[in-house]
Amino acid sequence: MVQRVDGELELSAEVQFELSAQVEDALHKGIPMFFVAEAEIVRERWYWTDKTVASATRHMRLAYQPLTRRWRLNVGARPIETSGLGVTLAQTFDSLPEALASVQRFGRWPIARAADIPSDSAHLLRFRFGLDVSQLPRPFQIGAVGQSEWSIAASASVKLPAEGSK
Repeated sequence: MVQRVDGELELSAEVQFELSAQVEDALHKGIPMFFVAEAEIVRERWYWTDKTVASATRHMRLAYQPLTRRWRLNVGARPIETSGLGVTLAQTFDSLPEALASVQRFGRWPIARAADIPSDSAHLLRFRFGLDVSQLPRPFQIGAVGQSEWSIAASASVKLPAEGSK
């Protein structure tokens, strides 16, 4: 669901997926998993390629901390480096299902300023979510290529009507 609130366009969504045994095993061994959500608002044009009006990205790092037996989720607008977490919001959870529920849920995520989206024409919201295999340790990257167990991806497109055509 997309709504205009306080001068911003906000996205609320829920992505459904289950972790494979390999991914869950890697998490329990302390290997962090990186997820990326991308929202892009485009104006469709029949005479040329679609024009990107606004875009937003959310990067998430989910890791198990064996010493505390807790799950840590870091969320930021930029890729999360392994050397330092940069500017991120961190939450801890007691169980993997609790942490995954937070990864899967996007509540009132500001994806664009309403002023940047012309209200006189319809737009298309493209949403993509997936596991970023490129941020896994190298041995996992090699082993994960082409294996469906490491493929976590979802995408959706929603038409945003012009403001006056409600």
